[in-house]
Amino acid sequence: MTAPYRLIGSTPSPYSNKLRALLRYRRISHVWVPRTVAVEAEIAHVKPQIVPMLRFPEETDYRVDSTPLAHALEARHGARSVVPADSADAFLCHLIEDFADEWVTKIMFHYRWYYAADADFAQAWIVDEHQPGADANRRAQAMAYMRERQQGRMALVGCTSDNAPIIEESFADLLAALEPHLNGAAFLFGSRPSLADFALYGQLKMLATDPTPQAVLREKAPRLDVWLRAMDDASGVEGDWRESGAKPAPAIAALLGLVGRDYLPFLAANARAWEAGEEEMAVQLRGRRYAQAPFRYQVKCLSALREAFAGLDAGSRQRIAPWLETAGCLEAIDAQGVSA
Repeated sequence: MTAPYRLIGSTPSPYSNKLRALLRYRRISHVWVPRTVAVEAEIAHVKPQIVPMLRFPEETDYRVDSTPLAHALEARHGARSVVPADSADAFLCHLIEDFADEWVTKIMFHYRWYYAADADFAQAWIVDEHQPGADANRRAQAMAYMRERQQGRMALVGCTSDNAPIIEESFADLLAALEPHLNGAAFLFGSRPSLADFALYGQLKMLATDPTPQAVLREKAPRLDVWLRAMDDASGVEGDWRESGAKPAPAIAALLGLVGRDYLPFLAANARAWEAGEEEMAVQLRGRRYAQAPFRYQVKCLSALREAFAGLDAGSRQRIAPWLETAGCLEAIDAQGVSA
């Protein structure tokens, strides 16, 4: 019998939840291993030290980064694909997944460490999972270290007091975009979940668990809260992709509007600042100044989106270009003017 995949992750990690839910939906045999002190020696050599870490059945080492892992699984397991069959929808799926992984995670991180009640909750959750059975003194020290470390990173990733109104408005608009549509058996690209659904799920599950955003989500988006619970294990879902060539569903159109308003202007400003060697990137979002340190990884994200758009067949590009333009996305993505 072939050994199952071995997934090491953490329940407070949005990306761990994303990949675990994807494995469950695809009915891929795997063993879930919480990242506790008991497994640290096993994974000490893995670079970078991020979760989730996935070991393939025939391999001895672990791979990291949820998006490449999802695509590696897509290439190996044909059944129950999470990438829409229509190439234009596959690109939109890529764009929304990237938005969830790189922008919605700022919303998650902001709420988790900005408010005292959430930081209290998170530090205990993280430490108690990683060090089960720690005595009171060790637990208190670990929690204080975790809180100081994470809050010390807030300015680096843009989760500052100055940026807080932008981030919280973006969260409210995200809930408004999804609540009317993602409920019951509905998903972004049909009656089956896509990689974009799983990426949103990973971040939103954290926001539906941490105290302050949980209260907001339950008040503003109660049906979305139920959808998140269903997404945790969608192994019983049977469904189809939406009709090829169809106009964007309302949820997709609303999400593209958020991508064009918040995420792509941030990515473009980040790329300009990185390439100019600047220590700070700044951009006007929602009528306010948003600033943080530029990141190389997000330069790669923008490049990957542009390459994916340019790699579409001409018909698919021309079909979705008006949708992207309406949402304010096209200029940043179509840097070479290939849609013309």
